[in-house]
Amino acid sequence: MTTHKGSCQCKKITFEVLGDFENFFLCHCEQCRKDTGSAHAANLFSSTASLHWLTGETMVKTFDYQSSGHIKSFCPECGSALPNLQMNGTLLVVPAGCLDTDVLIRPQGHIFTADKANWDHDLEQIQEFAKLPE
Repeated sequence: MTTHKGSCQCKKITFEVLGDFENFFLCHCEQCRKDTGSAHAANLFSSTASLHWLTGETMVKTFDYQSSGHIKSFCPECGSALPNLQMNGTLLVVPAGCLDTDVLIRPQGHIFTADKANWDHDLEQIQEFAKLPE
């Protein structure tokens, strides 16, 4: 069984996930773009893994957009995205960026591409920088 460890940016909330992820998707829906402030969210999904809060569980805030089931959990101190349970607790959703351990699967696809930002195309063709350009 795989153990993944993760945290928020300020490290006040830490957790571990016991088990494996079945899916890894990059979601371009409008809500995920708002959640991340970016082109897409990068979320891991598991119907079998379990989530265990190590520190800060009582701090975790959860937002359910218009009671739609689009759920985001986050640290109220630093704003980092955190794991949450969805679909009546049967689906664990983990933002890939909050993991401190390596993710062993690659994204399987882009979803909700009909909602992509108008500037989100041909990004592999733009210049890359190893750090902030001078």
